[in-house]
Amino acid sequence: MLTTRTPENAPTDSDRTFDFAPSRRSLRTARRRVPGLPALIAGGALGLAAIVGIGSTTAAVALDPDFVAAASPSAPNAQLQALTGITAEARTTLEAARAAAAGARSVSAQVEASGLDLAGPTAVDTSALDEHVDRLAAVDVVPLLLLPDLTADALTETKKVTQLTRDLRERMDAAAAERAAAEAAAEAAAKKAREAEAAAKKAREAAAALAAANTVEGAKATARSLASSQYGWGGDQFSCLDSLWTKESGWNYQAYNDSSGATGIPQSLPGSKMASAGADWQTNAATQIRWGLEYIAAAYGTPCSAWGHSQATNWY
Repeated sequence: MLTTRTPENAPTDSDRTFDFAPSRRSLRTARRRVPGLPALIAGGALGLAAIVGIGSTTAAVALDPDFVAAASPSAPNAQLQALTGITAEARTTLEAARAAAAGARSVSAQVEASGLDLAGPTAVDTSALDEHVDRLAAVDVVPLLLLPDLTADALTETKKVTQLTRDLRERMDAAAAERAAAEAAAEAAAKKAREAEAAAKKAREAAAALAAANTVEGAKATARSLASSQYGWGGDQFSCLDSLWTKESGWNYQAYNDSSGATGIPQSLPGSKMASAGADWQTNAATQIRWGLEYIAAAYGTPCSAWGHSQATNWY
């Protein structure tokens, strides 16, 4: 039979108490023995997210920065900056893509509303870009490994749509300028035609008035009016004037005396004297009448005096 001896005063099992908490000294010793443990923990966490392929950008960046900084003092800032940069680039591209799609739709709507003939596409197709926008809109749940490719594809399509939109706008502006020029030319031609018609109408009216004034009755009416307004001669003086010029020319502005060369209603000798009253003396009875009245006033004072002289001498 085997027997054991217990040293005197040695505590028995029932008397022992066990303290499992490590002392501070032992912990310091353990840390010195495993210097890379925190870095391994951080690296393992990041590596697991990449290997499994389900870590979103939010999940990747959501690692406690304080923890990572404490765990791996040599690399965490670069890693976080890279992850943050990928996400920021995706968001920037997303906004640019949305703006490009909106701009394309706006210009397409303007072209449709304008009714311009662009002789080519009148709208920009944004369906592909819209799909890229939908994909990037889920940036918070897109796997980190897929995000750079999605961003690059969206950026390529954004540039394509932007260029197509620019081309469409330029063609719209050119068509609008061409239409404006055509409308301006048409308006100028219409204005010219209106002016020509107005001038022709005025000429016709003038010709009609001249023709009316050149008749015997028209010439007498003109003489009566001028005698009264310019010389104050009344009906008695006009009666003498009527007799005088009826004898001389019969109130015919085209009258011409072959023997003397006397011309027109007042029988000016020579006829060119009447040019002092107007360049149209050969065709306008009113011009001849103005000259004749001025001559009578200067030479005889009144038509009746001129008529008396004519009756006495057969000329005036």
